[in-house]
Amino acid sequence: MGSRRIEFVIAEDPPKRLDKAVSRDVPEEATLSRTRLARLIEAGSLQIDGVVVQDAKARVSEGAVINITVEEAEDSHIGPEDIALDVIYEDDDLIVINKPCGMVVHPAPGTPSGTLVNALLHHCGAHLSGVGGVKRRGIVHRIDKETSGLLVVAKTDVAHQGLAAQFEKHTVERYYRAICYGVPDANDPRLRGVRGTSFGPGNILKLTTQLARHKFDRQR
Repeated sequence: MGSRRIEFVIAEDPPKRLDKAVSRDVPEEATLSRTRLARLIEAGSLQIDGVVVQDAKARVSEGAVINITVEEAEDSHIGPEDIALDVIYEDDDLIVINKPCGMVVHPAPGTPSGTLVNALLHHCGAHLSGVGGVKRRGIVHRIDKETSGLLVVAKTDVAHQGLAAQFEKHTVERYYRAICYGVPDANDPRLRGVRGTSFGPGNILKLTTQLARHKFDRQR
């Protein structure tokens, strides 16, 4: 497995902590998140003026020369499979897939093959992101096996980090459509005690997700 070296200089008025200062000044094209940088510091992969520093809380001064050794992403054991994909959109940075019901997103012990990742490897080849030291095959978010819908997959590390940041900050709007067979009954014992479940006038079932409650609390 190869490696690459990243060198840059700490700009003026750096944050007090090394990890924050490095995160602020590391070149954008290095595609290193703060979490990844913290791990690299802990692993002894960062040098300040030629000296290895492993304390993320260490101070760093303006003008200090930072060298970081980054191991290239490792290949995983997951192999490509010729599985048809419903591609909604694709460019050099990302691909949007309409995942069908019944397809697992990522291989797991119970489903080692036939997944979306296997299909993506065949469709995209080597053009999938490898953030975090191992090739994660572009997966930024997932939906359940029995749920159909759109998935955004990153083809570059820059796209992966940008998309992951948007999902983390909940700036990405996601819409779900549920189909109910029959009419929900407020007396149904299966609904009693289910968090976020309530009934309004006219026996209208209301479901409140954790994300919706979180947004409500922030706005209140």
